[in-house]
Amino acid sequence: MSSTVTGRHTPTALIIGASRGLGHAMAAEFLDRGWHVIGTVRDTTARTPLHDLADRADGRVTIERLDINEPDHLAPLRERLARRRLDLLFVNAGTTNNEQTPIGAVPTADFVEVMITNALSPMRVIEALEDLVTPTGLIGAMSSGQGSITNNTTAGREVYRGSKAALNMFMRSFAARQAGTRRAFVLLAPGWIRTALGGPDAPFTVEESVPLLVDVLLSRLGTPGPAFLDRSGRTVPW
Repeated sequence: MSSTVTGRHTPTALIIGASRGLGHAMAAEFLDRGWHVIGTVRDTTARTPLHDLADRADGRVTIERLDINEPDHLAPLRERLARRRLDLLFVNAGTTNNEQTPIGAVPTADFVEVMITNALSPMRVIEALEDLVTPTGLIGAMSSGQGSITNNTTAGREVYRGSKAALNMFMRSFAARQAGTRRAFVLLAPGWIRTALGGPDAPFTVEESVPLLVDVLLSRLGTPGPAFLDRSGRTVPW
């Protein structure tokens, strides 16, 4: 496994939502490549795979508390990280419900839950912490190929699709407000992966997917502007 560390600078990645699944696996992958990693969990008193990773990381993994749906958590986290500089900030968040329900029949509370978790809360995190990211760093979020409006020819999972399309639009707006910077902005479409969200029938494993996803992120460092990319680095139509 190749390292991305060169010279004396050891880069730092902040992975939001790193307690398990894809987020934890991404934290482990960055650690294996020589990075420092900050990972967030909703409850720091509950043991998670991220804690196991930190135990064997020789101080290179820091665990922070953040529930992205609790805006009051953001200011204290920002204060705790005030002296850190991030080369990469990546938000891994996603939930779903009413997968076979037409959008007009989705209960309002269920709609709000998915839209807040998948679209609004990730952007709140990015807006709150973006000034910690270096001028040539990367800001990204986990999207989905199902968030592509162009590719939607089958319907299904309509509230989830809409939430990821909204996330894509919000990130495009955020990137447009930073058009004069050298930062990269990446929305990842990881494919259908066997996680708690993806389910047991998904064709791809976490172990085979995460190195590819990290490769894509690292390939965008130093390339300004927004991109919506799949696991192989190919552009996904908006």
